[in-house]
Formats: sequence, C-alpha cells, structure tokens
Amino acid sequence: RLEIARALASDPKLLLLDEPTAGMNPGETAQMTQFISRLRLELGIAILLIEHDMKVVMGVSERITVLDHGERIAEGSPEEIRTDPLVIEAYLGKQATA
Repeated sequence: RLEIARALASDPKLLLLDEPTAGMNPGETAQMTQFISRLRLELGIAILLIEHDMKVVMGVSERITVLDHGERIAEGSPEEIRTDPLVIEAYLGKQATA
C-alpha cells in the first residue's frame, strides 16, 4: 500500500499495478481489491493491473485482456472472459472445455 500511496502523490491518470496482492492473506486481499476499485471509481484513475488472482481481477476490472504465453487470447468484460473457451482451455486445460 505504501508504494501505491507514493504513486498517488503525483496525481496520476494511469496507475500500473504489478501483482498488488502478492503475499497477502485473504482479508488483506479483499481490502486491497476494494481499495483499487475505489481508486478507479471515485478518483477516475485508469488501472493497468497485472494479477494472477482471478478473484481480484474480476472484482476490479471493467475490461480484461488475457495473455497466454505472451499472446493475447481474449479481451472483454469480466463476464465475457469468465465464459471464454480459449481462456478456460488456457487456464484449466482442454478437458475443462469438453
């Protein structure tokens, strides 16, 4: 949180966050997710989020781009991403889409 506060001091229009919930317990992760959402909604700051915790991603995002081995495989709303067959296959395997 300290690093985010330091970044906010410069009044950014875009905030780049790389794994902001890494190493946090579930309670801390939930608080950080709410905090990031408030930054976006209340302050109007655009967020570029790199995160592997899909609950966090789905909780703060309007639009998601999914990469698999460095290639874009999907882009859309959280609901579109949640149901995209390429995303499901990439993250859960081929049998998950069968």
